[in-house]
Amino acid sequence: MAIQPTIPADRQVIQGYGPGRFRVNGVEYHGSIIITPAATVSWPATEAVLDEAQVADILAAAGGAQVLLLGAGPRIVFVPPARRQRLRDAGLVLDVMDTGAACRTYNVLMAEGRLVAAALVALP
Repeated sequence: MAIQPTIPADRQVIQGYGPGRFRVNGVEYHGSIIITPAATVSWPATEAVLDEAQVADILAAAGGAQVLLLGAGPRIVFVPPARRQRLRDAGLVLDVMDTGAACRTYNVLMAEGRLVAAALVALP
């Protein structure tokens, strides 16, 4: 009996992360990333400030997601209500957590078939 969910081969799966890097479907990414079940892109963020440029990057990459996980680095950050509202207006519910928790949560939600995206700030 299989106890792990079957994940379609075309889905982006986070296989590992560490200081300054992520491994997704066997590809090593250096620095921060934005990931959805369909694609992974490098993201120039070095901290989770969610300024206009970061929000624009997320919205451009999120592609139909309904949930956005923000992996804020080693600890959770406060996201101003105006930024949360901008994401909500675009159809994204924001959940902020440390990067490790966001990686694990992304994989679970993606495996469940949820419309999820994650903006992950690389760990120092």
